[in-house]
Amino acid sequence: MANHTYRLLPVAALGLAVIAAAAHLGWEYTHGGIRSHHLLNRADLPTISNAWGLLVLPVLGWLAGSVVARRASSAPSAARKALVGFLGALAAGSALSVAFVAGSESAAGAVFLGVLLSGLVFPTYRAEYLFGFVLGMTFVFGSILPALFGLLAVAISAAAHLLMWPAGMWVLRRARSQ
Repeated sequence: MANHTYRLLPVAALGLAVIAAAAHLGWEYTHGGIRSHHLLNRADLPTISNAWGLLVLPVLGWLAGSVVARRASSAPSAARKALVGFLGALAAGSALSVAFVAGSESAAGAVFLGVLLSGLVFPTYRAEYLFGFVLGMTFVFGSILPALFGLLAVAISAAAHLLMWPAGMWVLRRARSQ
């Protein structure tokens, strides 16, 4: 892809996000109404409407497309790596959704634990991972709850890659130099 082509990534990701959010909400609207979910599945906590997905998912799409376009404009291989990360996260989110719909709590727990642990190895704190994960779960859970759980995975991955790994490498270098 030529460098100018990367400018289309935010628009393409935004379009995908709007279509997915509108399709999800259209389905819910025609099948009993747009759902709301209690935080932490507790009736004493506030509810969040899935309609917020019309804002959240496009924002995530635009952010992911913009960040990837910026990285790809200076390193074209970044677009391919981001696509692989997006597809992997999309698959993980879809697998988690399928496990939940199938009623397999143990499988859903294993997939989510795998998502958290993969963040220690892969830089899943990047926007394309969060967008793929949320998109993969949108049709089962809406966009809000997956975004909240995805932010937990982002925080763990960011802490590992931006704090723990560099600190560990610094300690190793210091130990080797003495």
